[in-house]
Amino acid sequence: MDYYEILGVSKSSTPEEIKKAYRKLALKYHPDRTKGDKEAEEKFKKISEAYAVLSDKEKRQQYDTYGSADFQQRFSQEDIFQNFDLGSILREFGINIGGGGFSTRGGYQRSTMGGSPFDAFFGGGMGGPGHDAQYGYQGPQQARHIRGNDLSLEMPITLHEVLTGAEKTIALGAGGEKVSVKIPAGIQDGKKLRVAGKGSPSPTGGPPGDLYLLVREQPHGVFTREKNNLIIEKEIPFTSAALGAEISVPTLEGKNLKVQVPAGFQPNAKLRLKGHGLPSSPKGSRGDIFVKISVQVPKKLTKKQEELLRKLAETVL
Repeated sequence: MDYYEILGVSKSSTPEEIKKAYRKLALKYHPDRTKGDKEAEEKFKKISEAYAVLSDKEKRQQYDTYGSADFQQRFSQEDIFQNFDLGSILREFGINIGGGGFSTRGGYQRSTMGGSPFDAFFGGGMGGPGHDAQYGYQGPQQARHIRGNDLSLEMPITLHEVLTGAEKTIALGAGGEKVSVKIPAGIQDGKKLRVAGKGSPSPTGGPPGDLYLLVREQPHGVFTREKNNLIIEKEIPFTSAALGAEISVPTLEGKNLKVQVPAGFQPNAKLRLKGHGLPSSPKGSRGDIFVKISVQVPKKLTKKQEELLRKLAETVL
């Protein structure tokens, strides 16, 4: 969905212009005013979702950064409507949400029966047929539109997939339905990707739920990750730390970079390789590689080495 197009505004629109556009559409399509018009109901859901994103500075920035498709994968309905009080907003616009079949008893509420937070306002995501008076939905007509439950799975990814982005195919259920999932570059561990309509089927013939894939980043044999930076440990002899040396540092792309360790380098200090880390987003800038240097102390010395070190010790080195 193009949220700007849904609200009839442009990407350069101010928050006040976006608010004004949403108010106009909310007055037109609110369910209490359209009385059972399913198309109007769907329109109201879409404009409210668009406003939940574009009225929030951080969410709008994320939407502008990732684009519609990647944003929909990265952010669940719960993420989109987090801290979005629909009831309060509608009351501010002078819209009475307390009457009719879509009453929420004073405003937007989070559903305790599954589905997304937005389902609570429209009666979706409930556990079975019948009615739920808390959300004002009653009778078999409404039961036919009950949405299926959402499903959650873990999806392992590698640092290479975080670097470049990827497309993975997963099999669902006993039937083995294949679903293709796009992994956006720069994704963080613990994020959820949404695959619309691939959750559980509705028990009453309504729309299916969604599939949420929890991203689990797998350990890497060389690098550890700190946000968009990569950390690698390198051990060098004492003489290299004292006199300086050139070392080779690998990258995720398979390159080996020659890096100069300056003379007098201190143990556990870090060298920075700018721009060789992970991207912040599909089109964002990359982080850095930090090389953590430790100094190797030999466990055994030859007689010659010991003599030389004792001479150095006499100079209070």
